[in-house]
Amino acid sequence: MSSNPETVSAAPVLQNERITIIDSLRGFALLGILLMNIPYMGLPEPAFDHLALNNELGTINQKVWFFVNWIPEGTQRAIFSMLFGAGIILFVTRLEKRTTGMWPAEYFLRRQLWLLVFGLFNAFVLLWPGDILFQYAIIGIVAFAFRRLSVKGLLIAAGVCLLLMTARENRDLYQQKGKIQKGELVAKIDTTKVKLTDKQQEQLGAMTSMKERSDTAGLRKEMKKNIQKATGSYGELYEYISNVSAMLEFNFTYYGIWDVLLFMLVGMAFYKSGILTGTASAKIYWALFIVGMGVGLTLTWFKLQFMLQHQFNQFLVTKFKSFEYYEIARTLRSLGLFGLIMLFYKSGWFKWLFALVRPVGQMAFTNYLMQSFMCGMFFFGIGFGMLGKLQRYEIYYVVGAVWVIEIIWSHAWLRYFRFGPLEWCWRSLTYWKKQPLRKDKTETDTMGMG
Repeated sequence: MSSNPETVSAAPVLQNERITIIDSLRGFALLGILLMNIPYMGLPEPAFDHLALNNELGTINQKVWFFVNWIPEGTQRAIFSMLFGAGIILFVTRLEKRTTGMWPAEYFLRRQLWLLVFGLFNAFVLLWPGDILFQYAIIGIVAFAFRRLSVKGLLIAAGVCLLLMTARENRDLYQQKGKIQKGELVAKIDTTKVKLTDKQQEQLGAMTSMKERSDTAGLRKEMKKNIQKATGSYGELYEYISNVSAMLEFNFTYYGIWDVLLFMLVGMAFYKSGILTGTASAKIYWALFIVGMGVGLTLTWFKLQFMLQHQFNQFLVTKFKSFEYYEIARTLRSLGLFGLIMLFYKSGWFKWLFALVRPVGQMAFTNYLMQSFMCGMFFFGIGFGMLGKLQRYEIYYVVGAVWVIEIIWSHAWLRYFRFGPLEWCWRSLTYWKKQPLRKDKTETDTMGMG
C-alpha cells in the first residue's frame, strides 16, 4: 500500500460529512430497482415482457405487469443514475480540497476502473445479465468531463442526450419498419411469373425472419429451452447467461450511452442547484411531480395499451408504431416520481420512512450485488431452481422478502461498521490503502451518504 502524502490525505467520506437525504434516495432507488429487475430474474426469457406466452392476458398478472411498467419502470434506474452523477461531483470536489495536481482525477479513474471490475463480476460470476455497474464505470468517465458546467449548461447537455436517445430509438424503429415494408412489397410479387432477385430474396427473408421471431408458438419453445438452460448444470447456466451478459454489457454501453449520461447530467445539475439535497423551493418539486407524472404517465399508458392491443406481437407493434417516445416518457415519469419523493421528504411526515431506507442506500453497492446473488440462488438451478415456477404476481413476494432482508441486515451491519463490506473493499482499492472498517466505541451509528 502506498505511503504517498497525497494518499494519506485522501480518504473516504466521514460519517459526519454524509448527506443523509442522498443516502435515503439511493435506498429508495436500490429497493425499487428490484421491482423492474425481478421479471428478468424470475421469469424465463422471453416471457418476462410477453404476456401471451404464459396466458397472462386478462389475469392478475396483466394488472401487475401494467402497474409496474406504467409507474416505476425505468424510474429507479434513472434516480440511481442521477445520484451517481451527483456522486461524481461530491467525490472529486472533496478530493480537490484535500489533494493537489492530478490526484483527484487519478483517484476518480481508479474508482471507475474498479467499478468496471465489479460490474463484470456481477455479470459473469453472479450471472446477472442486467448489470448496470459496467455502464456506470465507462459513462461516468464521460460525465466527469462535464462536472464544471453550470446548472444551465448541464441541463442543456441533458436535453441534447434526450434528443439523441430519442433519435436513436426512432432510427432503430424505422430501420425495422423498412424491413417489413420492403419484405411485404416483395411478398406481393407473383413468383410464378417473375423471378426474385437476390436482393428481393434477402428483403423477403428479413421480413419473414421478423415474423418468425414474433410467433407465439416459436417463442414458447424458446422459453422452455431457456428454462432448461437456467435450471440445469452450472456449465449450462454459465454458457447461457454469460453469452447474454456479453451481448448486453457491450451493446447497452454503445446504444444506451445517451440514456445513462442524460440522468447523470441531470443529477449533477440538481445537486448544484440544491434540488437533489432538498433545499429547493417546494414549488419546484410540485412542478416536477405534476408535469412529470401527468405527461409521463399519459404517454406510457398509450404505449402499454398499444402493446396489449397487438398482444405483444413485436412484428405488428413495429409495423404499426409511428413514433418511439419511450425515453421521453421515462424521463418525465422519473422526474415526476423524484419530485413526489422529495415532497414527502420536505413534508416532514415521513422521516421514519427515510430513516428506514437510509442504511440500505449507504450500503447500496453491497445490496445491489446481494440482490443478484440472492435471486440467482433462488431462481437458478445451482440453487432452488424456481425459474418459471412462479406466476408474475408471485415473484413480487420474493421482492418483498429481499427488501426485508436488506433493510434488517443494513441496519444491523452499520451499527458496528462504517461501510458495507463491498463499499469498504471498493474504497480500499480506490485509495490503495486499507480503510478502517469497524466503528470506534465513541462513534455513533448515524446514517448518511458516501
